Amino acid sequence: MPTVYHSSGNRRRGRSRRARVLRTLGIVAVVAVVGAAALWLWPAGPRPLFQLPAACGEKWQLGTYPGHGEHDVDLFPMSGQSWGHPVLASYGGTVVEAGINGELGGRTPQNPQGPRGSGGGYWVKIDHGGRWSTVYMHLLEPPMVEQGQRVEQGQQIGKVGSTGDSGAAHLHYEQRRGLQTVESWFDGAASGITHDDREYTVLRTSNNCVGKKP
Repeated sequence: MPTVYHSSGNRRRGRSRRARVLRTLGIVAVVAVVGAAALWLWPAGPRPLFQLPAACGEKWQLGTYPGHGEHDVDLFPMSGQSWGHPVLASYGGTVVEAGINGELGGRTPQNPQGPRGSGGGYWVKIDHGGRWSTVYMHLLEPPMVEQGQRVEQGQQIGKVGSTGDSGAAHLHYEQRRGLQTVESWFDGAASGITHDDREYTVLRTSNNCVGKKP
């Protein structure tokens, strides 16, 4: 007697499995959306006393330009070479990103007009707690810290460079509250960089002294 295959039952079981998978994916999507909303809406803690990401007593130029980003800051040391200048942590925290953002390009101290890359190049992001973080981009070399490492205020995390989408050796810096980049403050004073509709620069002296006098 020939074997009889019940294909309709198999189809029903297949549809049931697909339905369960779709329901699971829907639940995961809802959880992701709710989690993202919570990160956006959850109030941040008090702003840490961020310092310039530069050695004690150094004077740096802070600036922006049209199209740069409302609260993004470009920093240039006013003495010594920009290339290779030490970049320090603005405040203590935990490294959450350390590596390559985008494409590095080919700009080096030996070839400053080399091919331009994309994104932030070598970069570091530090979580300071209370939903506050700082970002350091266009570093010359692989960061001197790694993901998960605890860093202290004033600790060197890299060197000024021009990797990624960068036109000249400088440090691109951001202070973030949750998912939002906000105006950077240093040593308790606002930087004044709150928009990018025109060029703007200001000079500041670092008080990132870790017990030393500037």
